[in-house]
Amino acid sequence: MIAKTEIADQNQFFIAGISVRTTNKNGQSAKDIGELWTRFMDENLVEQITDRLSDDTYCAYFDYETDDRGPYTAIFGCKVESLGKIPVGFTGAAIPAGTYKIYYLSGEFPATIGEGWKEIWASDVKRKFTADYDFYEANPKSFEETEARIYVGI
Repeated sequence: MIAKTEIADQNQFFIAGISVRTTNKNGQSAKDIGELWTRFMDENLVEQITDRLSDDTYCAYFDYETDDRGPYTAIFGCKVESLGKIPVGFTGAAIPAGTYKIYYLSGEFPATIGEGWKEIWASDVKRKFTADYDFYEANPKSFEETEARIYVGI
């Protein structure tokens, strides 16, 4: 559930992680991104990202072909200092500086993320489709009552 929103300028930053090219058609993105998350957590891939700035995790969406109805790339990983030390088999991405609408979510993970995105897709927010991302704190109190944020480029 979206608890509140705000608009803020964000600086460019870099993410290293594992990625997939996906689409929202027929629920494909939920399947693909769910598999990324599961692999990232089950294989403890955070430990392989030696240049990470923290253990907080991100799921970034970028390289949109058109908009939220077309293909895009999703990367699940951590914020890193630069793209110079990306581990073999991982992907790096620069998340551009810009103005983002931030949606603060609370509820059961991962359902609350999916519900948040459904609300965003149904809203009239004017998105840029350059990059969007989810932010998850490293050690949530529980998955039943977690807090996360969705940043949408506007």
